[in-house]
Amino acid sequence: MSRQATIERKTNETQITVTVNLDGTGKTELDTSMPFLEHMLDQIARHGLIDLHINCQGDNYIDDHHSAEDLGITLGQAFKEAVGDKKGIQRYGHSYVPLDEALSRVVIDFSGRPGLHFDCNFTRDKIGTFDTELFSEFFQGFANHALVTLHIDNLKGSNAHHQAETIFKAFGRAVRMALEADERQLDVIPSTKGSL
Repeated sequence: MSRQATIERKTNETQITVTVNLDGTGKTELDTSMPFLEHMLDQIARHGLIDLHINCQGDNYIDDHHSAEDLGITLGQAFKEAVGDKKGIQRYGHSYVPLDEALSRVVIDFSGRPGLHFDCNFTRDKIGTFDTELFSEFFQGFANHALVTLHIDNLKGSNAHHQAETIFKAFGRAVRMALEADERQLDVIPSTKGSL
């Protein structure tokens, strides 16, 4: 079964189209007017082996807040649709990723219950032109609309670029693990309730 989806979101603040292929090879086509966030989305794709095609036009002349949050929402909706009934997936994923002095841990559960725990004290307020406080807004939007429980912890790091990159790489790896097939129960939804 193809695990692909395309979602469009149009508001007075943003116009976004996201296409995901959860069984891809890590290819991206990204146009968001947020260069550093595009660099991070590329990490998700490459380390998650997910193809991402994203076009996001927003009111960046104000700031990047609406675009970053709405992109998280739209990406979450695309994941939810592409995953389907979750039959045969591992469900849980986790990853630790280092980059020089920085180390982050991401744990995800495709539980059907949205929740985000985000613990990262960035050492700078901006990376390039991107506000570091918007990373939590992006992941909150994703968690709420993908219906996942998501724990993101930057365990150490003094370089804000490295902190962010370890988070996004670990997120991609954790998602990849969670969405891989469980060969022992391919026709089973991984829950004692029988649904997620």
